[in-house]
Amino acid sequence: MARLTCFLALAFVIVFVGSSSAQLTTNFYEKSCPHLFPVVRDVVQSAIRKEARMGASLLRLHFHDCFVNGCDGSNLLDDTSSFKGEKSASPNFQSARGFEVIDQIKAAVERVCPGVVSCADILAVTARDSVVGLGGPTWDVKLGRRDARTANQAAANSSIPPASSSLSRLISSFQNQGLTIKDLVALYGGHSIGQARCTNFRAHIYNDSDINASFAKSLKANCPPKNGTGDNNLAPLDPQTPNKFDHIYFQGLVNKKAPLHSDQELTNGASTSSWIQKYSTNPSLFSSDFGTSMIKMGDIKPLTGSNGEIRKNCRRIN
Repeated sequence: MARLTCFLALAFVIVFVGSSSAQLTTNFYEKSCPHLFPVVRDVVQSAIRKEARMGASLLRLHFHDCFVNGCDGSNLLDDTSSFKGEKSASPNFQSARGFEVIDQIKAAVERVCPGVVSCADILAVTARDSVVGLGGPTWDVKLGRRDARTANQAAANSSIPPASSSLSRLISSFQNQGLTIKDLVALYGGHSIGQARCTNFRAHIYNDSDINASFAKSLKANCPPKNGTGDNNLAPLDPQTPNKFDHIYFQGLVNKKAPLHSDQELTNGASTSSWIQKYSTNPSLFSSDFGTSMIKMGDIKPLTGSNGEIRKNCRRIN
């Protein structure tokens, strides 16, 4: 009897551990939703044709999701009576966008395979397709995440590095997520596309010394020094090829032409500067490393097995 009891206990442990550490796979929806990829791609391509900036916004949603309690779709949730959502956290407020495109994708996916694909996985596939849609590399997206039933505004405020971050804060923020310095620099290459608001680069162009003087002057023309004036005026994160995902962004860092303080901070460390130099002259290396780091970021604490849920609407729990 004692042996039977021990065996059952061991079996329970094996089942429990196995279910809680389920691995993401690239073919997770191969049978349950075989048309997932073309459905997502069509909506993403349509959105980017209407507005190239949307590609960067959709990529950013995946990043901001994964950095807050893992890749669980929590940043898509609207506020409820029981919690304040992450949309109003400082890194996202009046900045995170593309939620309506995610709604469109979710609706399209639900039509072909209802109740099967999580919002967290949709974010991961959408990020890849957004990069590809703007001329960037592709990678095999690992899937099988489930959706969170709550959001964490406090964690969003503390975990997502702001544009004012120092190099040490950037490194620690990424290390806290299990990401290396190489991952940090590669993933910041996502700033090859997209735009920044004046409120996020004002201090850099008026107060910092590690910025090209003529470049700072050009940004000042559209970003007055007074807070509250022109806060939402935009500037491309990569001034040379703002709507093309490529390695030129790193050349801008080398030439001190980054609108954001945090981006230019990457040049202030020997290890980060080394990767910047490599990526600035080797586009294939950057493309390969970016895809690898995106896969690694997508592995941050996913909900799997019986944890979480598959939301029918990405804005609210079932």
